[in-house]
Amino acid sequence: MATTTAHIRQDRLRISELDALRGFALLGILLVNALMMAGPYALSGVDDPDASLLGRTVEGLVQTFVAGKFYLLFSFLFGYSFTLQLASAEGDGARPVPRLLRRSLGLFVLGALHAVLLYVGDILMTYAVFALVLVAARNWPPRAARLAAWIVYGCACAFLLLVGALSLLASHAEAAALDAELASGFPALAADYRGDAASVVRANLGQLPDALLGAILMGGFVVAAFLLGLYCGKQRFLADVGSRHAAMRRMCLLGVAAGLPGSVFMALTATGPFGPRWALFGQVVGTVTAPALTAAYVCGMLLLMRTARGARITALLAPAGRMALTNYLAQSLVMALVFTGYGLALYDRLGPAAVVLGSLVLYGAQLALSAHLMARFRYGPVEWLLRTVTLARFPGGRTREPAAR
Repeated sequence: MATTTAHIRQDRLRISELDALRGFALLGILLVNALMMAGPYALSGVDDPDASLLGRTVEGLVQTFVAGKFYLLFSFLFGYSFTLQLASAEGDGARPVPRLLRRSLGLFVLGALHAVLLYVGDILMTYAVFALVLVAARNWPPRAARLAAWIVYGCACAFLLLVGALSLLASHAEAAALDAELASGFPALAADYRGDAASVVRANLGQLPDALLGAILMGGFVVAAFLLGLYCGKQRFLADVGSRHAAMRRMCLLGVAAGLPGSVFMALTATGPFGPRWALFGQVVGTVTAPALTAAYVCGMLLLMRTARGARITALLAPAGRMALTNYLAQSLVMALVFTGYGLALYDRLGPAAVVLGSLVLYGAQLALSAHLMARFRYGPVEWLLRTVTLARFPGGRTREPAAR
């Protein structure tokens, strides 16, 4: 028990690194979600005939460096944080499973409301369901969690690569006809998103089955990232960063070498010269290689945080990461007010460059607001609500955060 308590204390002293990674992940999630909420073409694999060179370049950069990578980063952090929740329940003398099940239920309800009312590409429902895997694996030894992560990842890769390879059997004309059929529904979709609140909800509900199918197809990668996060949490990875510098530098180089070519290929097949026949295969290749680039991001950020300049970056990002759930939902709310009939109704009226620029402005505002709130309160508002559900009591979170954290 003394050893466990020491480990908990050590993790708490280093929680700022975990929160800073969450804050960093928020930026990538925002860039992808903003493009997808702004119009039907962005990141869809369907070519926009009216896209400018600047728009295609911006979208290609997001495809290359962001799409799919930060989703996995959040998944890894979710698995890592799971070990801290287990430790917290142990420290409180509470049974962990009821707590964790209540937390998953709370996440699922939030995610369902988010998907229907704001953004159909919600991740909270996916996390809530696949968190049950973590509950089942909570007592596994670290090596078992790591082995399971590799097995799940391998099976998911094999399945998607098979699907991608089969898609290449279609002719260019057949792929172009399919894209044209998909694009034929875009004007009606734009009209719904520019309409009243009821039409926005109707559009979200109409797209929800496809979104759920996509979540299921990505489920293997989410579960693998969860299990890898569980492994790293059990190994107290963040507490021992200093002893892993050489290995992490190698991981940065290997991650970039393995992940970047696949991401570039995905971007070229989506917005470049390959044509519609290659779009799905390119997306599969980008998805399969995305974990390598995500690993490079994690290791690179952790190494940066150990430097003097990195400490300032950590201090900037950590408050936003401490209230990541609030910020994630707030991003969707702001974008819904900009792009749908809830507000300005600018759906399919702004190019990718304007959307990305606006996203950066929103992210900067969230960093500033998060720093202001976290200097005064222990939890963000949605975090406080979820913690209330998790504990089945009020957490008393409207107090100043202890200095050690």
